[in-house]
Amino acid sequence: MGKRNSAAGETAEMMEDNEKEVNVEGEAVILKQRITLINGCALIVGTIIGSGIFISPVGVYKEVNSVGWSLIIWAIGGVFSTIGALCYAELGTTIVKSGGDYAYIEAFYGPLPAFLRLWIALLIIRPTSQAAIALTFSYYLIQPFFPNCSELMPEGSIRLFAAVCLILLTLVNCISVRAATRVQDIFTAAKLLALGLVIVLGLIQIGKGNVQYLTPEAAFSGTSNDVGNFVIAFYNSLYAYGGWNYLNFVTEEMKNPYKNLPRAIMISLPLVSVVYVMANLAYFTVLSPAEFVSSNAVAVLFGDKLLGVMSWIIPVFVSLSCFGSVNGSIFTSSRLFFVGAREGQLPNILAMIHTKHYTPVPALIFNCLLSLLYLVSGDIWSLITYFSFFNWLCVGLAIFGLIWWRFKYPDMERPVKMPLALPITFALAATFLVVSAIYAAPKECLIGTCIVLTGIPVYLVGIRYQSKQPRWLDMGMQHVTIGLQKLLGVVFQEEDFKSS
Repeated sequence: MGKRNSAAGETAEMMEDNEKEVNVEGEAVILKQRITLINGCALIVGTIIGSGIFISPVGVYKEVNSVGWSLIIWAIGGVFSTIGALCYAELGTTIVKSGGDYAYIEAFYGPLPAFLRLWIALLIIRPTSQAAIALTFSYYLIQPFFPNCSELMPEGSIRLFAAVCLILLTLVNCISVRAATRVQDIFTAAKLLALGLVIVLGLIQIGKGNVQYLTPEAAFSGTSNDVGNFVIAFYNSLYAYGGWNYLNFVTEEMKNPYKNLPRAIMISLPLVSVVYVMANLAYFTVLSPAEFVSSNAVAVLFGDKLLGVMSWIIPVFVSLSCFGSVNGSIFTSSRLFFVGAREGQLPNILAMIHTKHYTPVPALIFNCLLSLLYLVSGDIWSLITYFSFFNWLCVGLAIFGLIWWRFKYPDMERPVKMPLALPITFALAATFLVVSAIYAAPKECLIGTCIVLTGIPVYLVGIRYQSKQPRWLDMGMQHVTIGLQKLLGVVFQEEDFKSS
């Protein structure tokens, strides 16, 4: 897997030849800075808003049993996510590397913790989440053809359309960064249009006086007295805000990241927060708490009640929303694997980019294959539950690292510098979320921890002691790398090769 400088001999000659061909055209083979402020906003908003706000805001309400408190928790979740994103704005402008918290953990704690983060993201988190969202996309794409009889929907067709979604979006991302960001822009606009429709319909109902579930007496009646339920409800809201840190995975490809990264965060997170709160408010103008809890897809039920023969619009919009989320996840996941390979922690081929399209084609294909593998496997949602604590652990470690460096390197240049109270508050809250997850689901967290620890022997054999591998294995890896390089038309980034 490991060191770039071990890929010598034929590999080096092959790269030199390829780069000479490209340099005739006068352009260096590097990932281009093509992500604008608008693209950045679309990436954040489009990745955060997936199927969750359309399907299952129920998770928050069910825990607190209160319309008023569920709206408050959605708002608090938005504020908390915004604080985390602002801390990541400081991280992303201090350590200007793509890869998100993987890059930050490597800088703060060294290669082994970073590899474990990369290992689980590669093995479980990214491919399973993409497969799950692709399945949701397919389900709601097909649903209008099976009104009121979803049990008759063919499972094979759902998985087939999900596979088409993954392959198509991977192809788009391979062809062009600009094409991928345009897809993200268009589908982000579509999902905001859908939620805008829900919100406007809700405001019309409020204008008509349909607020029986929103009056102070009704909104807070029956509120749960269990603090644990409020913690779980908060956790559920944070799950819906997942993706607030995804722009940090592509920092190197942003135009003027020092300005556009924090600006994109300050625009996107408040926007998402307002949309989430207003959408939930709209649902309760039409749906009773009993209907809300019993529904598998509150937005679809909302549309059935208000849109009549046009109710098919909502499931189509849910499908489009999922499509955009898959695109954003593919875009950022490929950069995570690309950076991991560039740091010597994944096979060299994943650190290469296409000589004409300037996209990390091998990393994109690798990500797609993993997602397709989970798509045809069993229950992927159970795997996702094992690692919610690990995600927050990694985020918390990155923020603790930010605080540590504030004292270790007080004179370090920080283009964006948050008040120290923000990262301290967020780090303590992230710690609380990890502890709460372990307390609430010790078995799942233990299983997840065991899977994380499987990365240690992989790190020792594939990276730490790579120089002691048999020569035949090293040569075999080089031949495979050269073969794939010729097949895909890829090379290392020009400045990376020259510095190695």
